[in-house]
Amino acid sequence: MWDFCGMSRDRLGLTDALEQIPALRQEFWEDVCVLGASEELNQSLEKAGRVADFLELAELMCRDALERDESCGYHFREDHQTRDGEGLRNDKDFSHIAAWEYTGHDRAPMRHTEPLMFEFVTPTQRSYG
Repeated sequence: MWDFCGMSRDRLGLTDALEQIPALRQEFWEDVCVLGASEELNQSLEKAGRVADFLELAELMCRDALERDESCGYHFREDHQTRDGEGLRNDKDFSHIAAWEYTGHDRAPMRHTEPLMFEFVTPTQRSYG
């Protein structure tokens, strides 16, 4: 995640991450060993569940970052920048909120969007130069 979907990212790295995460998830489920007994609070089981959740979240974050074909806020897409090296916004196509719907095991999630309306402020291209 840090290498491919951190603060700075690009299409190639995100695509690479999306290819690696399913293999990591499969390796986790094949090799996970949960110690403890079922008759007591099992913190090992809780931790294993968190790792499984993080793998799902990692994949979703990469999908969302790949779908957002722009630089936005602190999420810098190296393949979307101005001539001055600033993050290049795409307000025409990305002035919306997005939520992902789980569609089942081994099926791609569905992305839903809802437009954002700006009455008092206008999104603008940042320049720190």
